[in-house]
Amino acid sequence: MPIQLCIAGAAGRMGQRLVALAHEDPELEVAYALEHSGHAWIGKDLGMLSGLGESGVKVARSICPNCAFDAVIDFTLPEGCVANAQAAAEQGKALVIGTTGLDEKQKAAIAACAKKVPVIHAPNFSVGVNVLFKAAASVAKTLGPDYEIEIVEAHHDQKVDAPSGTALGLAEHIAKALNKDLKKDAVYGRHGQTGKRPKGEIAIHALRMGDVVGEHTAYFAIGGERLELTHKASSRDTFARGALRAAKWLVQNKKAPGMYSMAQVLGFE
Repeated sequence: MPIQLCIAGAAGRMGQRLVALAHEDPELEVAYALEHSGHAWIGKDLGMLSGLGESGVKVARSICPNCAFDAVIDFTLPEGCVANAQAAAEQGKALVIGTTGLDEKQKAAIAACAKKVPVIHAPNFSVGVNVLFKAAASVAKTLGPDYEIEIVEAHHDQKVDAPSGTALGLAEHIAKALNKDLKKDAVYGRHGQTGKRPKGEIAIHALRMGDVVGEHTAYFAIGGERLELTHKASSRDTFARGALRAAKWLVQNKKAPGMYSMAQVLGFE
């Protein structure tokens, strides 16, 4: 029997790609769909709305008791994401969360869900980006603390949080490799008379323009040379495929409650 999925934010750009790609995978089936209260899709057939033909799945505003699905995939906004996660965790459903921009309290709420169910909360589900995380950490460790590090990310003009979760994830992997504390060593953009660049800082910059899906570059520089590691996404499908792969990994391997990573899904850890 295919893995039964609940897609939160099913009408959104990511939600629609998750629905379409799951429809193409014989190992997956969308059994439940969510949208926020008041959305025009509430109560309507998801398949018909998505151009896939009648599915019998009516778009709901919340997770009801005794819902028949195995895992939730959520790329919504922080407040709705936490509510969905808590409702799913109460029913023992696995969680795959791609929502970014969560504050510390919201992150703690997701961590609490991981005590009840298996959770993957990743800043980016792209396989390529997760390879970039691993590569950037290795480069940082090899080059050492004398190299200056700058991270630049670009996204479409509708993205509501900055810097991106991916840029922060990239910075975190680099900081860990260098035994740095990102809370102390990170700087976000620059303005005014900043003076000479302080030794050891990790700088993160955000660009917002047009319809850019997602671009991230980590720069490592020292007098005489510069190394650049770049990932460019041209379609949201790369994120959707990674999230579907993560959901399969959690359910097929019958993972115990806990917080897991895309590195584990991909066999890096």
